[in-house]
Amino acid sequence: MITIKTKEEIEVMKEGGKYLKFVVDSLGEKLDIGVKDTEIEKLAEKMIEESGGKANFKGQDGFPSCLCFSINEEIVHGVPSKRILKSGDIVTIDIGIFFPLNVFLKGNIDYKKYPNLKDGFNTDMARTYIIGDADLEIKRLVKANKKALKRGISHVKEGNTFGQIGEAIERFSEKQGFNVVKNLCGHGIGSKLHEDPDVLNYGKRKYGPVMKEGMVFCIEPMLSMGSDEIKKRGTSYITEDNSLCAHFEDMVAVTKNGFILLTE
Repeated sequence: MITIKTKEEIEVMKEGGKYLKFVVDSLGEKLDIGVKDTEIEKLAEKMIEESGGKANFKGQDGFPSCLCFSINEEIVHGVPSKRILKSGDIVTIDIGIFFPLNVFLKGNIDYKKYPNLKDGFNTDMARTYIIGDADLEIKRLVKANKKALKRGISHVKEGNTFGQIGEAIERFSEKQGFNVVKNLCGHGIGSKLHEDPDVLNYGKRKYGPVMKEGMVFCIEPMLSMGSDEIKKRGTSYITEDNSLCAHFEDMVAVTKNGFILLTE
């Protein structure tokens, strides 16, 4: 079932998303040639602790880290393991924070205003970065993935279908010469990290649930320079042919006239 968030719930989720964006931007600024992925993880842990929240990825299905740090052919769920970054690498930082409601609300909390957040709420976001210099095709991949996310978000509006999001992402990506990874997708979010619905990065405009005001979900296209099929390596999902890939994710809320970007 897709939950409908109240205006109050969306406001506090936006505050959480704003802090998460600050964390991701801060981590991205530290990425450079010679940096270890574990250095980025330690900084992320420190910033999450300072926020009063907790890392919602850590312990999720046994995942050992507070963030996903995926390099090159790794699409998602890469684990920091003292790998040293080199020029030409592409790195995706995917991170989420669970915030107790009292982090944002002072005094006594009227829980009637927050029926779908219970004692707190989750946030989730991803960005891909190029380390040092890279060839033109890699730069095109990252740029196209970023634009594909924006294309998908532009179709978020009450009355539209989720199929319109997927169709926009897929059409744009294929025109750029890249393949959408179809076996991984976005998701609803709120008191749980993963809620209904699945938000596919492909589809047809007439298909899928109809968006309603108050729905909150994550859109996260993942593009490959080669195969759109995936395989497992440890905790990571990687491209079947080891081709390079990128991943961008934002959290949005549906309004009558469009959307609110919560990770802004």
